[in-house]
Formats: sequence, structure tokens, C-alpha cells
Amino acid sequence: MQHDTSGKARSESPLAIEATDLRKSFGATRALDGFSLRVAPGEVHGFLGPNGAGKSTTIRALLGQLKLSSGECRIFGHDCWQESVAVHRRVAYVPGDVALWDGLSGGECIDVLMRLQGGGDRRRRDELIDRFDLDVRKRTRSYSKGNRQKVALIAAFSKDADLYLLDEPTSGLDPLMEEAFQQTVREIKMTGKAILLSSHILSQVEALCDRLTIIRRGQTVASDTLERLRGRTTLQVLATTERSPEAMLRAENVLQLVTEHVDGRTKSTFQVPPAALNDVMPILVSAGLTGLTVAPPSLDEVFLSNYREGVKPEPEPAASAR
Repeated sequence: MQHDTSGKARSESPLAIEATDLRKSFGATRALDGFSLRVAPGEVHGFLGPNGAGKSTTIRALLGQLKLSSGECRIFGHDCWQESVAVHRRVAYVPGDVALWDGLSGGECIDVLMRLQGGGDRRRRDELIDRFDLDVRKRTRSYSKGNRQKVALIAAFSKDADLYLLDEPTSGLDPLMEEAFQQTVREIKMTGKAILLSSHILSQVEALCDRLTIIRRGQTVASDTLERLRGRTTLQVLATTERSPEAMLRAENVLQLVTEHVDGRTKSTFQVPPAALNDVMPILVSAGLTGLTVAPPSLDEVFLSNYREGVKPEPEPAASAR
């Protein structure tokens, strides 16, 4: 059994990320307001929320770049603020807005970044340069945003880290390079490493992540597997019947019902919670069901549903005396 600096016992197998009740204020602004996050080793964990929700503040806290007002933040059992050097040995980081040294070439910048994070695998570096199709001979002053992002990705992925913190990592990349990024993430996952992926590209999160956490106004809205989150979100249904299913108008849990008469048949589109689908089926069958399509909610719909319902609106702040 391991112990932290306060003498408290910790698990023999600490989580990749264990953040509990994080709070951070900047003046009157609460960037984090009781936020918690758990990421297991070997897991690709999506981190979702709009701008200003607290994602970047959380990542800065994980990197030991800011001191929290309260709460506990650990990476593999190490306190992110008090033991930041030990944390950095096990972490690779990619920011969403990369600033490089204009006078250096892309290859030189990659080498500097690799040294700053404790080294890396030169063979892996060269493989990634080819994969991301980066001309490393050019000065970075001539690079587009996408090419600057490639430099950060190559440097980070060249390190054999235990945890990769990726904050909007593919900002500026074209679809072909997005595919290269996803291939690299899957390779890293197969080695048992953990990845925290903060991204506005929901299709990317849907394709890569085992679990995801949604943050709003510094608070946890939802944290679970995508399958379970989908199970709490309505299904999209398209039904074709010989007659109009009038009873649908009175059915509970049927949302956004729209009917259309086409070629003597009725097409109905609606949303329904997964648990209520069986209650709707007898109505459709009695109306002469001839076609049925049931689609699980997309990650966009899961995100919007959880985001709208997850946190109650904050009261308007009282006017301060001047």
C-alpha cells in the first residue's frame, strides 16, 4: 500500500487521472465548481464541453500549471501541484493552439519539444513525420496552423508516456490527417496507455473514446460510456403504417411526433426513450406497420440532451457595490 504526503493510504493501482471536487476561481468567475474526473489506465476518455466550460482549466490543473482553490488532483497517484515533476515524467501534452520558434525548422522544433518532455523514440519520430506528411525542413514561420499542430502531435506521440493529455489536438488538420491521428491514438491505446481527449469534433470522440465526461460551468454533467449515455437519451424512430396511428397522439413518452401521408400510407417520425419503445410498438402494429427504422442517438444528440438537462441555470449575480 502506498501513502501520499498526508499519510493517507492510496490504492496499489492508482487511476491515470483522479480529480475530486475541483474548485478554481479567478476573481468572481468560478472556472471549476466541484468538478470530478476519473480516467483509468488504458482508457481513451472523451472530455466534452463548450468554450468556457472549464476544460482547459482542468487540463492546466492536471499539468500543475495552476493551483486549485480546493479539491484533489492526482495523476497515477501523484499530486499534480506538489509532485508536478513526477507527473510530467509520465505525461505527454498537446495544446489546441501551438506556438513554435519561428527561426527553427519543424524538425528542430520537434527535437526541442521531445527534449523538454524528457526525450522520445527517434524511430517513432521519423515514422510519425511520414504519417503526418510534415516537411520538417521548412522554418515554422511558414507553417499553417495545421502544420504547427502536427509538430506538437509528433513530439508528444514520440514519447512513451503513460498518459496523453490532448486539448483540441487536431485543430486545423485536414480529414486525411485526422485519419492519421485516429490511427495513432488506436495504436497507443493497444499498448495500454491512457488518453484524455478534449475535442469539439464529436465524431472523433465517438470513434475513439471508451468513456466520456461532459462539463458545464465547471461542474460534471455526465460521465459514463457512450452506450449508457445513449440509453438515457431518446431514440429516433421512423415508422410507415397503412393507417394513421392516431393513438400515438395520446401515447406517453412520444416526443416530436410528425406524420406525413405519402402514396396512401402514413410516415411517422418521433422520438421515444429506449425503455418506452415496446409500449409504442402495439400502436404501430395495430395501424398496419409496414416499415420501421430505429436509430440510436448520435453523440451530438447525447451531448445536447445531457448538457441541457445536466445543470440548473445559475441565478443572476447580485449587482456589486462600487
